[in-house]
Amino acid sequence: MKILLIIGDITLKGGAERVVSNLANLFYDKGLDIEILSFYKENEKPYFFINPNIKISFFHQKGHDEIKKGFYKFVYKYYESFVIKNKYKDKDYIIYNNCTQFPFFKNKNTRYLKIVHLRFKRLKRDQFFDTLIILSFKELNIYQKYYKDIRVIPNFLSSLPKENANLEQKTILSIGRMTNEDQKGFFRLLDIWKFCQKNDKYKEWKLYIVGEGEAREGLLDKIKKEKIENVMIKPFVKEIEKEYLSASIYVMASYFEGLPMSLLEASSFALPCIAFDINSGPSDIIEDEKSGFLVKDGDLEKFALKLRLLMDDSNLRKNMGEKAKELIKLKFSKEAVFKKWQENLS
Repeated sequence: MKILLIIGDITLKGGAERVVSNLANLFYDKGLDIEILSFYKENEKPYFFINPNIKISFFHQKGHDEIKKGFYKFVYKYYESFVIKNKYKDKDYIIYNNCTQFPFFKNKNTRYLKIVHLRFKRLKRDQFFDTLIILSFKELNIYQKYYKDIRVIPNFLSSLPKENANLEQKTILSIGRMTNEDQKGFFRLLDIWKFCQKNDKYKEWKLYIVGEGEAREGLLDKIKKEKIENVMIKPFVKEIEKEYLSASIYVMASYFEGLPMSLLEASSFALPCIAFDINSGPSDIIEDEKSGFLVKDGDLEKFALKLRLLMDDSNLRKNMGEKAKELIKLKFSKEAVFKKWQENLS
């Protein structure tokens, strides 16, 4: 079986790039003929590890922002599709990830799939795909109204850590890219933290937000202007497991997600998690009141209440953390997810 994985830019360090790198390594380890095509090349090499035996090609030798825009870019999408059709005639499956390109030109013996990494958005170009792979069951009914073939296959963790966070450190963690649209909800997370900090008993606790992006300065400015205490913005690091092991609670205030890798990773380190019950993602990972808490989207005070419950009770943290790790092993291990891919690539 020959598979081509296509992505916008494999050299970036986002969640989709990590998912594609993990998926390529998994397919290769399972004996599949796998190749990666990246449309853009912002950096010299992929950020995440990819088995050196996997071939990686680049359509453009420049980053996304260096490619001309407007009408030129619109026409180029059809040209790119034409080139892919003719260059990769031998592929059984071509799987698109995190890119705006689509298979306008197709080979009759190739199946064209797209992994949808974010919330539902009806796009005309998605009609060109034979199958859409979504990451969460929560939006399945919505997708089925508009598209013929929808499959649910979640992200997975490339490995499950042996270590667990000890949950006695008075540290709360949140990880993600800091964008101007504030997808990760870091600005409202600071508002939640302000609720908690009104009570002196929580002054010993600290909130660490780990990540980078154009909204970083805005977050620092909010912290300074509103005099929010005991919060630190930390840069993203490759050894991210150290951050998980140094925390006792993981929080995610996102407005929208696909299936967030940070929530999977936090759970795998036996961290109890709190997240808003948004359209997709958290409800597939967190079993409410058992492995963590799901809070109605937008209810900041309720989120703060659940956070205080976990800060107050070390036994609750431990019990929820243990349950969180059990669920990850059952649903999001490499072997469990590969079985789903086998079912859908047969």
